[in-house]
Amino acid sequence: MAGRSKALQLLKSLSSASCQCPAHSAGWTHATHSTQATETTDYAFEMACSTVRYGPGVTKEVGQDIQALGAKKVLVMTDKTLVGMTPVSAVVESLNKHKINFSVFDRVRIEPTDVSFKDAVDFAKAGGFDAYIAVGGGSVIDTCKAANLYASDPQADFLDYVNPPIGKGKPVTVKLSPLIAVPTTAGTGSETTGVAIFDYEPLKAKTGIASRALRPTLGIIDPLHTLLMPERVAAYSGFDVLCHALESYTALPYYDRSPCPENPILRPAYQGSNPISDVWAVHALGVVAKYFKRSVYNSDDVEARSKMHLASAFAGIGFGNAGVHLCHGMSYPISGNVRKFHPEQYECDHAIIPHGLSVVMTAPAVFAFTGPMCPERHLEAAHILGKDITRVKREDAGLALADVLLGYMDDMKVENGLEALGFTSEDIPALVKGTLPQHRVTKLAPREQSEEDLAILFENSLRIY
Repeated sequence: MAGRSKALQLLKSLSSASCQCPAHSAGWTHATHSTQATETTDYAFEMACSTVRYGPGVTKEVGQDIQALGAKKVLVMTDKTLVGMTPVSAVVESLNKHKINFSVFDRVRIEPTDVSFKDAVDFAKAGGFDAYIAVGGGSVIDTCKAANLYASDPQADFLDYVNPPIGKGKPVTVKLSPLIAVPTTAGTGSETTGVAIFDYEPLKAKTGIASRALRPTLGIIDPLHTLLMPERVAAYSGFDVLCHALESYTALPYYDRSPCPENPILRPAYQGSNPISDVWAVHALGVVAKYFKRSVYNSDDVEARSKMHLASAFAGIGFGNAGVHLCHGMSYPISGNVRKFHPEQYECDHAIIPHGLSVVMTAPAVFAFTGPMCPERHLEAAHILGKDITRVKREDAGLALADVLLGYMDDMKVENGLEALGFTSEDIPALVKGTLPQHRVTKLAPREQSEEDLAILFENSLRIY
């Protein structure tokens, strides 16, 4: 289509702009870079993941899991839509069957904020719970992680654990209660990670808390729950899976990340691409290529929905240790500055830009920009996702991946850029300002970026077709 060709021409101009920063002016690739750390970069990576259990109907076992933990008072956390649906009723039935004492909190906000986090934290503190069950998508699971953390450290200030530079980023040394996550969407992979993301309203940008201590004790992956996802939820959630895998696979290698921690406890959850995370990311891409479109347009396709549910966990294991980079870093102010956008098929009483939608909006521009830094990985990803790369030059690797992504976005009827979400070029300074504090992820991008670079990336994402 003509619009797509025009978009690719804009991206070609972006990708061809030389990066003059000292770290990247000569270029590098994952394949040729030394694995020996310098005095300032890290030399090791760690792998951490929740235990997961997969199977149709496996939610019915949660009562036995709680019983085995010896918990006496459990908090079941969900949102107002799911509280009346089968995933929550399956959990409640299992808890009742095994005579577990529990309370239900259903005030989780879709796309949570610091205010909604604090509401859940206050409820958890007052209840004296010794175990948690999160039933829902990433918003529910992340909110439950935060409630568990601050209830376990009731004297902590809210910003103590929030990622710097917004918060203090203190390491978590308190013991948290067991948390079982029951994901109902195929997107965030939050059941496998130690990350909790929220909108920080004072800055109109997302940030989060990242610590291995936040990882759920158990992730119960029951694919039957994903059959309830409406088409748009399946589409936007699926793009979150896709971007998780792409960003973790193309992230700065762990041995190039700095600083090197003085103590292992200070090594971040997001450490850069590494050989183990790579395996999970590549496998997730293969599943997405085969099942994503089927899962969106065939809600009763159990195989496709099940495979995407697993792909979410696969990508979660990958990015939960390697990290994500620019697509996510730039998505946070996009979500935080929403005005009137109300996505179809999302039952909420406030304007939101679903996380996966905010992430994929800049993906074509981002990968056109990062392609020159690790072209082999961009080409491999494009190939896995269905692109014939036999005649693609290394210098066009980013463009090739951007073209594939534009095709997926077109197939899934994604809105035509940031303008369709209510933004104009006048909003770009605010979007750039909201991206700058996202060091936890932006510094993992394989190519450093200036404020001008970020502005161009947002400009090239105003319209994508």
